[in-house]
Amino acid sequence: MYESFYGFRERPFSKTPDPRFLYLSRSHREALARLLFAVEERDLALLTGGIGCGKTTISRALMDQLDSSFKVILLINPRLTPLEFLRALARHLGVEEPSTFKTDLLEQIGEKLYLLYQQGVCPVLVIDEAQLVPHKETFDEIRLLTNFQLDDRNLLSVILMGQPELRRRLSHPVYEPLRQRIGMQYELQCLNRDETEHYLDFRLQTAGGQAGLFSPAAVDRIHELSQGVPRRINHAASLALIEGFGREARQLDGSILDAVADELRLFQ
Repeated sequence: MYESFYGFRERPFSKTPDPRFLYLSRSHREALARLLFAVEERDLALLTGGIGCGKTTISRALMDQLDSSFKVILLINPRLTPLEFLRALARHLGVEEPSTFKTDLLEQIGEKLYLLYQQGVCPVLVIDEAQLVPHKETFDEIRLLTNFQLDDRNLLSVILMGQPELRRRLSHPVYEPLRQRIGMQYELQCLNRDETEHYLDFRLQTAGGQAGLFSPAAVDRIHELSQGVPRRINHAASLALIEGFGREARQLDGSILDAVADELRLFQ
């Protein structure tokens, strides 16, 4: 629709977590660096952040940076009982018929982990939306995965990703054994005003357009309306592009953001 009018090869503010469009703010850069370090150390890591702040996109960027010596296992629906969780992990590790008995199942997982170690491969288990894990016992099984180790290293790395409520949940005393196993934790921050401007220009240019399409006043309004949350920034910018295209506006100013502000608030 508006792509040819503004000279884009593709839409610059798509909802899909494409690593090509990952703008690394200071906070995002720090998060990615810490996750890479945790994976290399085969550690248990915790990354939290608000809805739409870029956690999933960072996980995709992490996968892109890991070479063939790592095998990424991504669980995007963690609403699992302890046994369901272990069986899902076993299937991802290549166990053709995961046992329905926990003792046998743990042996199957251990055998696969050791085989991967002999092949020079480190599994990386990424649990997205980990605040949705329904049972404390499932978290116990996640903690106990760190018991799969040799004398000098763990046989896998685990990354827990979730909303801030995950950190609050894990602060309860019953999760103290799990907290003691966490080697890295980080809270992802939203973008400030200048980062919002750089984010917009970066995505415009990545899509084939030109920086500066959004006027300073428009950037101010986008940051105000989105509160620096990348997903909200994308929504605001997409609506502004549609509105600007309808007006045949070559630059998007504050009045265009004012025109879409009510629609933005409706979906926040």
